[in-house]
Amino acid sequence: MDASAKKIVDRLKAKKFDPVYLLQGEETYYIDFISNYIEAHALTESEKSFNQVVLYGKDAPVNVILTNAKRFPMMADRQVVIVREAQDIPDLQKDSGAKLLLDYFSRPVPSTILVLCHKHKTLDKRKELGKKAEQLTTSATFKKPYESQLPEFVAAYISDKGFQMDEGAIRVLAEYVGNDLNRLTNEIDKVLIGADSKEVISSTKVMAQVGISREYNIFELQKALIAKDTLQLTKILNYFEGNVKKNPGIPLVAFLFSFFSKLLVAVATGDRSEKGLVTALKISPFAVKDYISALRNFRPDQIVRNISLLKQADLKLKGVNVGSEDESQILKELVFKLIF
Repeated sequence: MDASAKKIVDRLKAKKFDPVYLLQGEETYYIDFISNYIEAHALTESEKSFNQVVLYGKDAPVNVILTNAKRFPMMADRQVVIVREAQDIPDLQKDSGAKLLLDYFSRPVPSTILVLCHKHKTLDKRKELGKKAEQLTTSATFKKPYESQLPEFVAAYISDKGFQMDEGAIRVLAEYVGNDLNRLTNEIDKVLIGADSKEVISSTKVMAQVGISREYNIFELQKALIAKDTLQLTKILNYFEGNVKKNPGIPLVAFLFSFFSKLLVAVATGDRSEKGLVTALKISPFAVKDYISALRNFRPDQIVRNISLLKQADLKLKGVNVGSEDESQILKELVFKLIF
């Protein structure tokens, strides 16, 4: 778990509530996690009816939010006001709204827990509200995690649910789903449905659950590409051609573009040990051997050329400069150009 999120959640679990929470940033998973925890646990079920309000930013100017925040609880020690999508508050960017919020942050009502869920971005720190808000509130900014952090997140999430998963399965989830933590946890939850807490969940089960062929998938394609195994590449591409909906071209090209872009960074990296590459490229430890193999099999000029080829293929798949070729033809031509 993100260190800032863990610090806040540990205090919440100890029933230590602060007057104002400002949760912001690109990664929305922890914003939802913390606000949902407060919504579920700050009040008893009987207290929630009169003392818990959930507002949505686009429908709640600052004066409406503060009117709710300044009320006193009824037959309870505290009340909760949660503002979801706070980035959409109509007058948040106006001086009048910002001043009202700053005044409240300076003198919050002690019996109110105000939670502002400001998603996808942060307050503008060039303005007074952005400069002072973090000092006056319990604030946390959440960034998208690096690829290298995903295996640890997956393992911890599964362990918290009372299950076990092998390294191969963790790698499949981390690499296939990527660093969208909401989507990642949804996919994990699907895998855990019906699972036995005493068994170690395998990569085979994960692949079956999330709709990935065990033999013919994007990871095996990358391995065959690195090894320049034309026979295996042909088998995988033929499978993709017959299962286009499960293996669309644009995400595949994006996946390979990311790989070769990082490989180019690896070329200029002084420390090419496993540890050095994980640190420099911010990749999963499970993936580092692929990069080491690729560094042996592709010259720097080939890597640069492949990045260019992937850009061209991406444009073609999006309908730019494409002739009569269909998606499968574009992919086959691309893949075999990449290895020669």
